[in-house]
Amino acid sequence: MELSAAVLSGFAMAALAPGGQRVLGARAGWILALLPAGLAVYFARLLWHPDVRSGGAFRESTPWLRLRSDLPIDLSFAADGLSILFSLLICGIGALVVIYAGGYLAGHRRLGRFYLYLLAFMASMLGLVLADNLILLFIFWEATSLTSYLLIGFEHEREQARKAALQALLVTAGGGLALLPGLLLLGMEGNSFELSALRAEGDRLRESAFYLPILLLVLAGCFTKSAQFPFHFWLPGAMEAPTPVSAYLHSSTMVKVGIYFLARLSPILGGTPSWMGIVSTMGAATMIVGAYLSLRETYLKRILAYSTVSVLGVLVLLLGLSSDVSVKAALVFVLAHAMYKGALFLVAGAIDHETGERDVTRLGGLRRRMPLTAFAAMLAAWSMAGIVPMFGFIGKESLFEAVWNLLESTGSVSEQALLSSVAALLLAGSVLASMWLVAAAGLVSIKPFLGPLQDTPRTPHEAPLSLWLGPMLLAILGVLTGLRPLLVSEPLLSLAIAAVSGNSPASVDLALFHGVTPALILDLVVLTGGIIVYRFRIGILQNLAWLDRLLQIGPQRWYGWALDALTSVATWQTRVLQNGYLRFYLATIVLTTLALGVGAALQFPPDELEQVGSGPAGFRREARIDIVLFGLAGVILLAAATAIYSRSRLKAIAALGVVGYSVGVVFIFFGAPDVAMTQFIIESLLVIVLVLAFYHLPPFVRFSPSAARLRDLMVALTAGAAMTSLILVAGRATAPRPLSEWYAAHSVSDAHGRNIVNVILVDFRAFDTLGEIVVLATAGIGVYALLRLRPQ
Repeated sequence: MELSAAVLSGFAMAALAPGGQRVLGARAGWILALLPAGLAVYFARLLWHPDVRSGGAFRESTPWLRLRSDLPIDLSFAADGLSILFSLLICGIGALVVIYAGGYLAGHRRLGRFYLYLLAFMASMLGLVLADNLILLFIFWEATSLTSYLLIGFEHEREQARKAALQALLVTAGGGLALLPGLLLLGMEGNSFELSALRAEGDRLRESAFYLPILLLVLAGCFTKSAQFPFHFWLPGAMEAPTPVSAYLHSSTMVKVGIYFLARLSPILGGTPSWMGIVSTMGAATMIVGAYLSLRETYLKRILAYSTVSVLGVLVLLLGLSSDVSVKAALVFVLAHAMYKGALFLVAGAIDHETGERDVTRLGGLRRRMPLTAFAAMLAAWSMAGIVPMFGFIGKESLFEAVWNLLESTGSVSEQALLSSVAALLLAGSVLASMWLVAAAGLVSIKPFLGPLQDTPRTPHEAPLSLWLGPMLLAILGVLTGLRPLLVSEPLLSLAIAAVSGNSPASVDLALFHGVTPALILDLVVLTGGIIVYRFRIGILQNLAWLDRLLQIGPQRWYGWALDALTSVATWQTRVLQNGYLRFYLATIVLTTLALGVGAALQFPPDELEQVGSGPAGFRREARIDIVLFGLAGVILLAAATAIYSRSRLKAIAALGVVGYSVGVVFIFFGAPDVAMTQFIIESLLVIVLVLAFYHLPPFVRFSPSAARLRDLMVALTAGAAMTSLILVAGRATAPRPLSEWYAAHSVSDAHGRNIVNVILVDFRAFDTLGEIVVLATAGIGVYALLRLRPQ
């Protein structure tokens, strides 16, 4: 159970973090970082596990539940090359971010809570990339959305932070709502919810009639999570979060979830014209839009956010091409981007922390005051720009190699012409976007650190160790892996590529120089063009001002319109349905139920309704008409009338209690003592609570008007008649065997319980009971919150 223990350890540490922060003080970040650092070492060691080295996976599974008798849902975890790559990013960068957060938020009164959210997010991410079961993966998928909401909205006193958190949650959770039916369809069509088993069903799934619905639903989840156009706007908005959140969630973890799942599904759903067309097109559009928008920004974190959107588009584009070369390029780019973008986000936070300024046009000359931070920033920006000898150069070259490979693809004359046209467009878009990203790299490195020193709100000085350690290590790692690619190509990248492509692990040829190749020439063109774009950035943006006007009515505005429309509908619905009168609520429930019941009854032909219970075979319970029942019925009617006409609240409550206790006696009469005891307990509690609540209220001063009472009488009579008719029809229904006998036969053998009522509640109808508990708990939390908010 090593993998599940690794995930649970993250949640356990998250629970202990607030208390640990109070005890450890300033040292808490360093101590808490030991867990993700230790997990990173553990996952690195897994690369040499025999099952992983052979191209397989280290797996563990615990039985959980069954959707069907032949379709189990297990708590399955698997660690192969791909999941280990992402686990190393999650834990390695996570350790640096935890240390960074201790310095960045030093003295913050809610720092312990921040550690809780951050470590819970880390554990959710680990669970997601290690899950081998689709349902388990979805649970962790949604957990990342919830924890990221808490992290983005951490500074909830600010309205912008609250709005950004809500925006991120609505967009990503909306994609999750599409993802869930897609996963259910995928599992049922593939006869398994295990990702490892679905790989063998890839050919059959791609030929399935449900392939396109599955693909569209799954892609909706991936595109929203990884900020693909037109869902990209939530990512820059999330920059309202503290910098440690931006560095962790929005460079190496959460935004890469969609990339991870696309890579995981590539051997199952990929390789079709639909996959290649949709995925590559969305990726290319996101790549270009993100790169252009990064050029327009002047705030450090927003520049980095939009450039991240562009790189996410690059990754989606590469996975959409579905070739071995493009898969290799995507995974190399994932690693390169995590290193340089994580470093740059941390540098941006250090600048803001020490100067109080985020606008690059108001920064300059910081290399003299912050030399260590400047050194890390320059190295990371060189990697972002794709300059030798950084690992980012290898990533950029891999991108051009993959697109160029598509240009050289062979096929029929018509296919060759189409592929050549598409490849030429993709190549042109990649070159253009890469030029803009080079200029963006200059904005976040040259502007703040070179030139004359600018006046800032705070006197700048070098950041403390906890703030420059992370970016320095990531930047130096970018240099080392560029100079010595073998450090990550074997076995890390080779096993990750094998996990996606399905091939046996093979050597990955990564080097700074492969000779004069088309990719190298394109690299030089991009670097030269990027320098020109940086130099003439203002003039270029002025000539492209028409794009800004177009973007003003883009997806961000659509989101605002949709949210306003939803709020208007909710306001109208609340005004109509939640009007504050209990009698209207009851009338609405009764009449709606009656309408649905009549509608369902009309679906049956009249002759079928006439035959209910008329068959010679079957089981029918004959109720004994007893004088006791007549007496109980009389008591119930008399008590109900007393409750209606009484002018004393206490007398009405007592009469209602009589009704409830009489119903409990009826249950005993029909041999259901367990149900009767439940009824007695509930009635006792209800009477006590109502007496305590209404004791101090004045007596009734008037009844409702005659018209209102007549209306209420009609509703009550309608409800009573409908329920009586339903009972009479149900009582005549026949069945080969009563359901009660099935429960009695299976209560002990299947659920290991002899109390049939309890077994039904906690086993056979467990999810119904769980839903009721959740509703009650939610209502209780709401009541508690309202009590806390009342004036003191």
